[in-house]
Amino acid sequence: MKAPPLDRLVPEYIKRFEAYIPSKPDDELKKLYGCTRLFRLNNNENPLGPPPEAQEVIRRFPPPKTSIYPSGDAYHLRMKLAEKFGLHPDQFLVGNGANEVITFVIKAFCQEGDNIVTADKTFAVYEWVAEFSGYEARLVPLVDFGFDDESMLRRIDGRTKILFVCNPNNPTGTYWNKQKLRNFLDAVDGRQIVVVDEAYLEFVEDEDFPDGISLIKEYPNLVVFRTFSKMYALAGLRIGYLAGDLEVVDIIRRTCVVYSVNGVAQEAALAALDDKEHILRTRDMVRRGKELVCRELQLLGLPFVSGEGNFVMIKLPMSDTLAYRALMKKGVMIRTMTGFRFPNYIRLTISLADAMEAFVEALAGIIKTVSSEK
Repeated sequence: MKAPPLDRLVPEYIKRFEAYIPSKPDDELKKLYGCTRLFRLNNNENPLGPPPEAQEVIRRFPPPKTSIYPSGDAYHLRMKLAEKFGLHPDQFLVGNGANEVITFVIKAFCQEGDNIVTADKTFAVYEWVAEFSGYEARLVPLVDFGFDDESMLRRIDGRTKILFVCNPNNPTGTYWNKQKLRNFLDAVDGRQIVVVDEAYLEFVEDEDFPDGISLIKEYPNLVVFRTFSKMYALAGLRIGYLAGDLEVVDIIRRTCVVYSVNGVAQEAALAALDDKEHILRTRDMVRRGKELVCRELQLLGLPFVSGEGNFVMIKLPMSDTLAYRALMKKGVMIRTMTGFRFPNYIRLTISLADAMEAFVEALAGIIKTVSSEK
């Protein structure tokens, strides 16, 4: 049988796009780098695990229930979200992780010739989904590691459909305060959809940080993303959601793939939502971890960016990929930042004390070796 004529079948924008290659599983990485333990400090995961009630849901989920399709639209979770935030249940859509809801929005509003506007050094999935869907992603440089509102507004044209703002930004931790976000929404004046990704909202304690969902009634073009992967530690179950104006969400719902969110994830998320103690415990862990790491980075003389969120970005006097390999041999896994367009930076997930101490010790050894070779 003949091979399919891929050159003719594959769109040009797919030919230009490179696939994202995930890292190998932990057991394979341990064998590859010869380490017996592995501190996962690369994906901003919460080492405390899910809140206790969510853990109990996961532990007691009856195996026979796996043969039954889950709620196709996460009915009970949407009811709970509506009650929590004072909106209508139909103003929420739940997806298989935040990545899926990003795809929902772009597919709902963009067509051939359209574009989105976002930052050049932020969560890459906005750009990726737009590009592999055949739409232009207009990328605006950060200013002082933060989103540049004025430059984003200048990149808007008649084919701009969506503006993406990651608040706080991954990987820099910078954020727009309440007034800056309001000013931006006022300037857009409803002409485009503004998506505010609040994946790390629960980590922020500053009083001037805006709650995007509370602004939806005032700004019907605003769509807000949130996730259960980070603070609530349900990353392995893949569940996130969006909130927006009733009419806007009704449009987005038309692009949804129903039944994409499994039953365990829905029930665990439902149980996790009201656990305020879990949030306080996690914030305390992050606060202590940042203090430890930042103090040691200062002693090592390394520049770093420590904003909001459970991560710190560190500039190294060497290749980030070289540092990755050297740290992996010590059982410490970090995120290289060349892919985020921050060459020679790494991003460190803030974790428990033993992980932070292992990272600092391993990094100090690497820096010492590099210094002695100069």
